[in-house]
Amino acid sequence: MSSRTARVQRDTLETRIEVSVNLDGSGKTALDTGVPFLEHMLDQVARHGLLDLEVSAKGDLHIDAHHTVEDIGITLGQAFEQALGEKKGIRRYGHAYVPLDEALSRVVLDFSGRPGLEYGVTFTRARIGEFDVDLLHEFFQGFVNHARLTLHIDSLRGDNAHHIAETVFKAFGRALRMAAEADPRMAGMMPSTKGSL
Repeated sequence: MSSRTARVQRDTLETRIEVSVNLDGSGKTALDTGVPFLEHMLDQVARHGLLDLEVSAKGDLHIDAHHTVEDIGITLGQAFEQALGEKKGIRRYGHAYVPLDEALSRVVLDFSGRPGLEYGVTFTRARIGEFDVDLLHEFFQGFVNHARLTLHIDSLRGDNAHHIAETVFKAFGRALRMAAEADPRMAGMMPSTKGSL
Protein backbone atom coordinates (compact mmCIF):
# COMPACT_ATOMS: atom_id res chain seq x y z
CA MET A 1 0.00 0.00 0.00
CA SER A 2 1.46 3.36 -1.01
CA SER A 3 2.00 6.30 1.32
CA ARG A 4 -1.29 7.27 2.93
CA THR A 5 -0.65 10.84 3.91
CA ALA A 6 -2.31 14.16 3.24
CA ARG A 7 -1.85 17.83 4.05
CA VAL A 8 -4.85 20.15 3.74
CA GLN A 9 -5.24 23.87 4.35
CA ARG A 10 -8.61 25.59 4.75
CA ASP A 11 -8.90 29.38 4.83
CA THR A 12 -12.14 31.26 5.50
CA LEU A 13 -12.99 34.65 6.94
CA GLU A 14 -13.46 32.90 10.30
CA THR A 15 -10.61 30.39 10.49
CA ARG A 16 -7.30 29.27 9.03
CA ILE A 17 -6.76 25.54 9.50
CA GLU A 18 -3.86 23.28 8.48
CA VAL A 19 -4.06 19.54 8.96
CA SER A 20 -1.49 16.86 8.19
CA VAL A 21 -2.28 13.17 8.63
CA ASN A 22 -0.36 9.92 8.19
CA LEU A 23 -2.72 6.95 8.47
CA ASP A 24 0.20 4.56 8.97
CA GLY A 25 1.84 6.49 11.79
CA SER A 26 2.56 5.72 15.43
CA GLY A 27 0.28 8.14 17.30
CA LYS A 28 2.44 11.27 17.21
CA THR A 29 0.72 14.64 17.40
CA ALA A 30 1.51 18.33 17.06
CA LEU A 31 -1.62 20.29 17.99
CA ASP A 32 -2.01 24.06 18.22
CA THR A 33 -5.66 25.07 17.97
CA GLY A 34 -6.36 27.44 20.85
CA VAL A 35 -8.95 24.91 22.10
CA PRO A 36 -7.16 22.77 24.72
CA PHE A 37 -9.98 20.29 25.33
CA LEU A 38 -10.31 19.52 21.62
CA GLU A 39 -6.54 19.02 21.45
CA HIS A 40 -6.83 16.50 24.29
CA MET A 41 -9.53 14.64 22.33
CA LEU A 42 -7.57 14.72 19.05
CA ASP A 43 -4.56 13.32 20.88
CA GLN A 44 -6.72 10.37 21.95
CA VAL A 45 -7.77 9.78 18.32
CA ALA A 46 -4.15 9.77 17.14
CA ARG A 47 -2.86 7.54 19.94
CA HIS A 48 -5.67 4.99 19.70
CA GLY A 49 -5.85 5.19 15.91
CA LEU A 50 -2.06 4.90 15.51
CA LEU A 51 -2.04 7.80 13.10
CA ASP A 52 0.23 10.82 13.07
CA LEU A 53 -1.67 14.07 13.25
CA GLU A 54 -0.71 17.73 13.01
CA VAL A 55 -3.38 20.41 13.43
CA SER A 56 -2.77 24.15 13.45
CA ALA A 57 -5.74 26.48 13.76
CA LYS A 58 -6.28 30.21 14.04
CA GLY A 59 -9.92 31.09 14.53
CA ASP A 60 -12.30 33.68 15.87
CA LEU A 61 -12.05 32.40 19.43
CA HIS A 62 -12.87 35.89 20.73
CA ILE A 63 -16.45 35.05 19.66
CA ASP A 64 -16.48 31.38 20.64
CA ALA A 65 -14.95 28.07 19.56
CA HIS A 66 -17.74 27.01 17.20
CA HIS A 67 -16.14 27.93 13.87
CA THR A 68 -12.73 26.62 14.91
CA VAL A 69 -14.00 23.24 16.12
CA GLU A 70 -16.30 22.71 13.12
CA ASP A 71 -13.64 23.74 10.60
CA ILE A 72 -11.07 21.43 12.18
CA GLY A 73 -13.57 18.59 11.69
CA ILE A 74 -14.08 19.61 8.05
CA THR A 75 -10.36 19.89 7.31
CA LEU A 76 -9.52 16.62 9.08
CA GLY A 77 -12.26 14.93 7.05
CA GLN A 78 -10.77 16.30 3.83
CA ALA A 79 -7.35 15.00 4.87
CA PHE A 80 -8.74 11.52 5.56
CA GLU A 81 -10.51 11.46 2.21
CA GLN A 82 -7.25 12.33 0.43
CA ALA A 83 -5.07 9.96 2.44
CA LEU A 84 -7.39 7.00 1.82
CA GLY A 85 -7.31 7.56 -1.94
CA GLU A 86 -9.30 4.94 -3.87
CA LYS A 87 -9.72 2.86 -0.66
CA LYS A 88 -8.57 -0.32 -2.38
CA GLY A 89 -7.48 -3.05 0.00
CA ILE A 90 -8.83 -1.46 3.21
CA ARG A 91 -11.14 -3.16 5.69
CA ARG A 92 -13.71 -0.36 5.12
CA TYR A 93 -15.69 -1.08 8.30
CA GLY A 94 -14.53 -0.41 11.83
CA HIS A 95 -15.99 -0.57 15.30
CA ALA A 96 -14.88 -0.17 18.90
CA TYR A 97 -16.26 -0.17 22.41
CA VAL A 98 -14.24 1.82 24.95
CA PRO A 99 -14.89 2.08 28.70
CA LEU A 100 -13.50 4.62 31.15
CA ASP A 101 -14.61 3.94 34.69
CA GLU A 102 -18.43 4.32 34.62
CA ALA A 103 -18.60 5.51 31.00
CA LEU A 104 -18.91 3.29 27.94
CA SER A 105 -19.15 4.34 24.29
CA ARG A 106 -19.49 2.53 20.98
CA VAL A 107 -18.39 3.81 17.56
CA VAL A 108 -19.16 2.01 14.30
CA LEU A 109 -18.15 3.40 10.91
CA ASP A 110 -18.02 2.64 7.22
CA PHE A 111 -15.87 4.44 4.64
CA SER A 112 -18.86 4.12 2.33
CA GLY A 113 -18.48 7.30 0.30
CA ARG A 114 -21.87 8.38 1.73
CA PRO A 115 -21.85 10.99 4.51
CA GLY A 116 -24.09 10.02 7.41
CA LEU A 117 -23.91 10.74 11.14
CA GLU A 118 -26.00 9.13 13.86
CA TYR A 119 -24.94 10.80 17.11
CA GLY A 120 -26.41 9.34 20.28
CA VAL A 121 -24.43 11.14 22.95
CA THR A 122 -26.03 12.90 25.92
CA PHE A 123 -23.83 14.82 28.32
CA THR A 124 -24.58 15.38 31.99
CA ARG A 125 -23.53 19.02 31.78
CA ALA A 126 -23.21 21.67 29.09
CA ARG A 127 -19.51 22.40 29.50
CA ILE A 128 -16.31 20.53 30.25
CA GLY A 129 -14.19 23.28 31.71
CA GLU A 130 -14.60 26.11 29.18
CA PHE A 131 -15.56 23.75 26.32
CA ASP A 132 -19.17 23.67 25.05
CA VAL A 133 -20.02 19.98 24.56
CA ASP A 134 -22.48 20.83 21.74
CA LEU A 135 -19.43 21.54 19.57
CA LEU A 136 -18.48 17.86 19.54
CA HIS A 137 -21.48 17.14 17.32
CA GLU A 138 -20.34 19.95 14.99
CA PHE A 139 -16.84 18.45 14.84
CA PHE A 140 -18.13 15.01 13.87
CA GLN A 141 -20.65 16.40 11.36
CA GLY A 142 -17.88 18.34 9.63
CA PHE A 143 -15.65 15.27 9.58
CA VAL A 144 -18.38 12.99 8.21
CA ASN A 145 -19.41 15.40 5.46
CA HIS A 146 -15.88 15.70 4.10
CA ALA A 147 -14.41 12.25 4.79
CA ARG A 148 -17.61 10.85 3.25
CA LEU A 149 -18.23 8.07 5.74
CA THR A 150 -21.13 6.68 7.69
CA LEU A 151 -20.53 7.16 11.43
CA HIS A 152 -22.59 5.91 14.36
CA ILE A 153 -21.58 7.18 17.80
CA ASP A 154 -23.40 6.03 20.93
CA SER A 155 -22.66 6.78 24.55
CA LEU A 156 -24.09 3.70 26.24
CA ARG A 157 -23.67 4.95 29.81
CA GLY A 158 -21.77 7.49 31.84
CA ASP A 159 -22.13 10.17 34.51
CA ASN A 160 -18.89 12.13 34.13
CA ALA A 161 -18.99 14.36 31.04
CA HIS A 162 -15.21 14.22 30.55
CA HIS A 163 -15.27 10.41 30.72
CA ILE A 164 -18.11 10.29 28.18
CA ALA A 165 -16.22 12.50 25.70
CA GLU A 166 -13.00 10.60 26.17
CA THR A 167 -14.60 7.22 25.54
CA VAL A 168 -16.21 8.60 22.37
CA PHE A 169 -12.91 9.88 20.96
CA LYS A 170 -10.89 6.82 21.96
CA ALA A 171 -13.47 4.56 20.32
CA PHE A 172 -13.51 6.83 17.26
CA GLY A 173 -9.72 6.48 16.93
CA ARG A 174 -9.83 2.71 17.27
CA ALA A 175 -12.68 2.34 14.78
CA LEU A 176 -10.85 4.57 12.28
CA ARG A 177 -7.74 2.44 12.65
CA MET A 178 -9.66 -0.78 12.02
CA ALA A 179 -11.55 0.55 8.99
CA ALA A 180 -8.54 2.22 7.35
CA GLU A 181 -6.02 -0.57 7.83
CA ALA A 182 -5.01 -2.89 5.04
CA ASP A 183 -6.83 -6.20 4.79
CA PRO A 184 -4.29 -8.71 3.39
CA ARG A 185 -7.10 -10.77 1.86
CA MET A 186 -8.39 -7.69 -0.01
CA ALA A 187 -5.02 -6.64 -1.44
CA GLY A 188 -5.63 -4.34 -4.40
CA MET A 189 -9.36 -5.07 -4.34
CA MET A 190 -12.20 -2.60 -3.85
CA PRO A 191 -14.20 -3.50 -0.72
CA SER A 192 -17.53 -2.86 -2.45
CA THR A 193 -19.80 -4.74 -4.84
CA LYS A 194 -20.28 -1.43 -6.70
CA GLY A 195 -16.62 -1.33 -7.69
CA SER A 196 -16.02 2.08 -6.08
CA LEU A 197 -16.45 3.87 -2.77
